[in-house]
Amino acid sequence: MVAHQQTLRDRQVASLERILNLNHYSSDASANHNDSGAANGLIPQTTPILNSEGNPIWKVLVFDDLGRDVISSVLRVNDLRGWGVTIHLNIKSQRHTIPDVPVLYLLEPTSDNLRLINADLSKNLYSDAYINFLSSIPRPLMEEFAAQIAESGTAESIAQMYDQYLNFIVGEPDLFSLGMGKDTYWALNSAQTKDEEIDVVVDKIVSGLFSVVVTMGSIPIIRSPKGGPAEMIAARLDRKLRDHVLNSKDNLFSNQGQRAATGSTPSSRPVLVIVDRNVDLIPMLSHSWTYQSLVHDVLKIRLNRITMETHVDGDNPSKGKIKRSYDLNSNDFFWSRNAGVPFPQVAEDIDRELTKYKDDASEITKKSGVNSIEDLSESGSSAQHLKAAITLLPELRERKATLDMHMNIATTLLQGIKDRQLDNFFQIEENITKQTKAQILELLNDADKGKEPLDKLRLFITWFLSTEQEVSRVEMDRFEDALTRVGADITALAYVKRVRDETRMTMMTSAPSQPSQPSTDINLFRGFSSISNKLTDRLGGGLGVNLDSLVSGVKNFLPANKDITITKIVESLMDPASASSSAIAKTEDYLYFDPRSKDARGTMPGAQASRQHSAPGTFGVPVAGTTATFGQRRQGFSEAIVFTVGGGSMDEYGNLQDWAKRTSAAQGQAGVRRRVVYGSTEIINAAEFMSVVARLGKESG
Repeated sequence: MVAHQQTLRDRQVASLERILNLNHYSSDASANHNDSGAANGLIPQTTPILNSEGNPIWKVLVFDDLGRDVISSVLRVNDLRGWGVTIHLNIKSQRHTIPDVPVLYLLEPTSDNLRLINADLSKNLYSDAYINFLSSIPRPLMEEFAAQIAESGTAESIAQMYDQYLNFIVGEPDLFSLGMGKDTYWALNSAQTKDEEIDVVVDKIVSGLFSVVVTMGSIPIIRSPKGGPAEMIAARLDRKLRDHVLNSKDNLFSNQGQRAATGSTPSSRPVLVIVDRNVDLIPMLSHSWTYQSLVHDVLKIRLNRITMETHVDGDNPSKGKIKRSYDLNSNDFFWSRNAGVPFPQVAEDIDRELTKYKDDASEITKKSGVNSIEDLSESGSSAQHLKAAITLLPELRERKATLDMHMNIATTLLQGIKDRQLDNFFQIEENITKQTKAQILELLNDADKGKEPLDKLRLFITWFLSTEQEVSRVEMDRFEDALTRVGADITALAYVKRVRDETRMTMMTSAPSQPSQPSTDINLFRGFSSISNKLTDRLGGGLGVNLDSLVSGVKNFLPANKDITITKIVESLMDPASASSSAIAKTEDYLYFDPRSKDARGTMPGAQASRQHSAPGTFGVPVAGTTATFGQRRQGFSEAIVFTVGGGSMDEYGNLQDWAKRTSAAQGQAGVRRRVVYGSTEIINAAEFMSVVARLGKESG
């Protein structure tokens, strides 16, 4: 049996569990992380340490904003309770004395946070303090904190102080962000940003990537294009990793429980691919057709919590709407299986799962002699024939709640698709390079083809960046007039026109292995229309839509299988033997950094070098070793970390995962199993990215 490969989320959860366990390693932790539960995405459970009386050590958890985001993306309140956390609070909130209870701090090492910790100790708010920094505390701050502690005389209250290297947020098993916000792209591309401010941004990115590498447990080979922020980040990360290995007697990559990196060959280590966002802007703007991408585009989602509005009474829309929130947990079997699936197939799977649930519930009620699964109670009867049924009851109820949640989400998505005609936009963008200027202009002018101005603006920019046709000044004026008439804010176009030539030099897509076409199954959406009578409750009072009429207006087709630019770049670096010659040509001059080699090291470009509008090749002259040899360019990798500087999209994450699964399956059982971890400064949707581009457009105009 193939051993379960730990995901980035598995590793981060294990680190958080250790922190919650007062940094004690559980003897069975490593075993539990490889059990069947972990393989299914469940959070591995280990045993909390106990006090002298055999009870869990109850504790208070105090975090800052980033600490909150790191925890809440992978753990829920019940998980914290299981580790003895009785209460969790923000360090900036008003807090009261809780004597005789230890406190766990999980926060960034900043002057403000250190001052607040010292204030807590001085007030004796808690008993022992276990301080965990999300990243390494700089020496000046450590000395400042030590002086504060000495002055207040509270040193005895500090039980532990650790650098934990967890300053990144995990959203999916192998998806992370640094939580730096959408404005990072603006900061790195605006002429108004000062060099000192760029240095701060780059250092924060390097710190986050260093923590990801530490959590992954192996020092990677680093590849990046020449010029721009990517080169600057790659060079600084290379220096940081190199200095850590050389200057640390017991470095972070030699600890037990992590993969041995010492003496390992380059091909057995992961490759870290760092690229600038301008390598391809289309995934940030285009319309997608997968479940997770639509959730990010149509609904509001943050830290795996979906917020959406539904009608209070589906039969009477005049009663208004109500906000609902749903959490996508790591043990959500339906999301794990369907997140990257084309949306029409989601309805089919809901239908299948509800049928399976109904059959399982019917089997239990038949054996236990009750009329409905709701008549069963975990404590209502002690009869022997009910024992098996009651044992299965919690699992059945949890499965039902998950299916009800996804039915609500999918139905709300379907309403959004129909209102905005997203199926039409997606189908056009599938063959965007074949669209003529006249066809695009006609679509922009047609009021019946999409009523959301931003969707039309996104489609036009996608076409403008993709087409090989030259657009004259007069033609551009016509497009801009059409967009203005439909209510679109065209401020962003000034910036898009400026970066068009740069992105066209780096963009590349593969020909689809199969064309996008309507499904031969005319009942592809039948899952939605057949579900209502299978639910035991009415989806919280209904959603104010008639599913049959809603489905009838949405096109039933499956997307073409094609690799986008980021995937072609990764393929050319991970599997050059299978990559296209055009993809290899565009990554041939990527820089090569090996932090374990004394030779493959690069220059340290200054902040001015990171400005995207500078000409290629002006970002510092590489020294010997940064340009890869032929052998280094052609070596393959089974594992990659892909990082986009300035914003990431769910489309890129999904496309990379599809490529990894497809190429691994093609290798057979004994072949190479590829894995790709994807991350960015922030995972943002098209509306958020457009607001940043508009800001840059205003400066460009």
